[in-house]
Amino acid sequence: MKRIAFDDFNKIDIRAGRVERVEEFPGARKPAYRLWIDFGRLGVKKSSAQITDLYSPEDITGRTVLAVVNFEPKQVADFMSEVLVLGVVREEGDVVLIGPDRDVMPGLRVR
Repeated sequence: MKRIAFDDFNKIDIRAGRVERVEEFPGARKPAYRLWIDFGRLGVKKSSAQITDLYSPEDITGRTVLAVVNFEPKQVADFMSEVLVLGVVREEGDVVLIGPDRDVMPGLRVR
């Protein structure tokens, strides 16, 4: 494992966001959802997330997730993904979402 300086970590802007809308994403190469996530004063951002193994759209809607909000947007099929939703990849390859264990305002930064 390569170590980084604390200043490098501070360059990554991770924020809490509340998932407002979820749609199936048939255009993606791997099964995925299109998400619209409210980040408070940062606005609503879009993300493509490969989380279909463990979650239905109903499971995710209204949930607070953590996401990197300062990566360059990435074109995924016909959809522009603006943020990277964070999760833990299990040995089986499925992704478990990461989120705060208490209610927080959308847009708050991880420190």
